[in-house]
Amino acid sequence: MESEQKANKNRTKANKMRTVTQRVQHASVTIDGQLKSKIGKGLLVLVGIEDKDTQEDIEWLAKKITNLRIFDDENGVMNRSVIEAGGEIMVVSQFTLHASTPDIAIPMYKAFCEEVGLQLGKPVQTGTFGADMKIELLNDGPVTIIIDSQNKE
Repeated sequence: MESEQKANKNRTKANKMRTVTQRVQHASVTIDGQLKSKIGKGLLVLVGIEDKDTQEDIEWLAKKITNLRIFDDENGVMNRSVIEAGGEIMVVSQFTLHASTPDIAIPMYKAFCEEVGLQLGKPVQTGTFGADMKIELLNDGPVTIIIDSQNKE
């Protein structure tokens, strides 16, 4: 009984959105040799979506990411958000973080991109869900943050 409860808890834990966020000097996505999108200074966000993710997960993650205090202030201390730094955000779906069926994941991915754009105050750049993408970036720091909407950390 105890092992079954533990297994259920672990399954529940895995069923939430996960992001890997990197502070970058610039990033771009190329698909089939064509530039799809690019950003300057800002954040590259790789996102994994599960079937049980909700609008609450989207809103929480979007707010968390846009308010991460990982950009330098005037004293060189990481104390500013991407919003305060005037940065940009690129969101790319990454199947290997979490796997979901396209009929669920694509609308959730689009909703996440829209919510991040609302929080940021400007549209985000994106990749193409399910495409074979070539992502080029210049890591800044490096600063890499992994966030899971289940753990709220």
